[in-house]
Amino acid sequence: MSTAIDTLPEVSAVQSASAAARVGVQVGDQIVLVNGVVPRDILEWHRLVESDVVDLQIARGRESLDIVVERLPGEPFGISINSAVFDRIHTCDNHCEFCFIYQLPKGMRRSLYLKDDDYRLSFLFGNFTTLTRFTEADLERVIEEKLSPLYVSIHAVDPHVRSDMLRNNRGGFSLRWVRLMLDNQIDIRAQIVLCPGVNDGDVLESTLSGLLEQFPELESIAVVPLGLSQFNTESRMRFQTSDEANAVIDLVEEWQRRFRRVLGRQPIHLADEFYLVANRDVPSADHYGEYPMLEDGVGLVRSFIESFSGNGPDVNGRHDGFFASVDHGSPTDYVRPVNPAVETSLRVAKPVSVSLNPRTRSAKVPAIVSGPYGSSMFRKLLAGTDLAHIPVVEVPNHHFGGNTAVAGLMTFADIQGALRAHGRENVYLLPDVCLNDGVFLDGATVGDLSEEFDIEVIATSGVALRQRLEAARKENSRD
Repeated sequence: MSTAIDTLPEVSAVQSASAAARVGVQVGDQIVLVNGVVPRDILEWHRLVESDVVDLQIARGRESLDIVVERLPGEPFGISINSAVFDRIHTCDNHCEFCFIYQLPKGMRRSLYLKDDDYRLSFLFGNFTTLTRFTEADLERVIEEKLSPLYVSIHAVDPHVRSDMLRNNRGGFSLRWVRLMLDNQIDIRAQIVLCPGVNDGDVLESTLSGLLEQFPELESIAVVPLGLSQFNTESRMRFQTSDEANAVIDLVEEWQRRFRRVLGRQPIHLADEFYLVANRDVPSADHYGEYPMLEDGVGLVRSFIESFSGNGPDVNGRHDGFFASVDHGSPTDYVRPVNPAVETSLRVAKPVSVSLNPRTRSAKVPAIVSGPYGSSMFRKLLAGTDLAHIPVVEVPNHHFGGNTAVAGLMTFADIQGALRAHGRENVYLLPDVCLNDGVFLDGATVGDLSEEFDIEVIATSGVALRQRLEAARKENSRD
């Protein structure tokens, strides 16, 4: 078996004391064949190297090498690969008017402009797919290899509304794949991007009704708001008003009760932004369970509040930043993972070294840096406590504009402007979620910011922030 590939996978790391290291595999080697097969992606690579004896054909510069890797009992294979997909990524051929990639400013990293609709990236990284490019062969592989869960963009169950929103006629019938996957025990996590005047109101009611009737097995349904930047050119797309956000909350809460009555559980959750726009408190911790949809902006506020207050576990451990699946992070050693994405350098690890107890710490009073949404939460969180004196520096998002207000989309230039307005008397606690590999979205680095300000990058978690602020309070009290 062989198949054409777009780019040869490259060895990004070789684990010491591993089978691959013992036979001389080197960083930079390119994988041509594995047991006579051209692997299409990290999933197939993972399956091919499971055996104790693996025959690798490697390209090293101009040389072609045949290397047999024989694994001893308990010995790791030892190779990390630099990519998740070796053949061509299935790019998106929809033209959604709400697509945020169309609204990006010019001049950003090239990888950020990639629009994928690839079920493999859905499984590996949680990217949402519309299934408009999904095929029978894809279905067969998903079922055979149990690639579960997958993340599917629903938006509407009415075929006319959905195809209109995707600007793709296949959008009207591609949800049939959801039924087939559910019938074969593939877990599906669904998403509805809510566009005011398009798929809210009666359309949303029809969609939730349709999901309950047609796809009751869905593991989760996240209702998330439309994101608009200042570069939006679509006339139908507009900001949601406070009244509209309140109406969405009321409607969804009613359907949550209906789902629970019918199914004995309720899989629907609203993104935090609806509550923030509506000026309503987010639901209690019980509402979110184990917070399975944090990556979709569901429960972030409540989980942070609970962990900061010491009332719940610190579940904000994974923060991929913006478009993690197309940005390179540090490679990890080969281990037998639950999700093979950990074998690739596309899995974004902590962007910089973050320690809750750094060896050296500024004696200055810390100040929290965040976007408008985070800043609002922090002010409420600190008010009335012995940490109420801690400054919160709100960073307006001029780079993207629009209703972009989350910390993960802060850029160097916007942060620099906000800090200059605040002054240099504080050490600024910068959330790691706004960085990928230590780099901001506009290309500058933490080092660039540290040349002008006293900066500490801190894990985006309630526990990490509380510990840092408590340490500063104790140090100041000794003074």
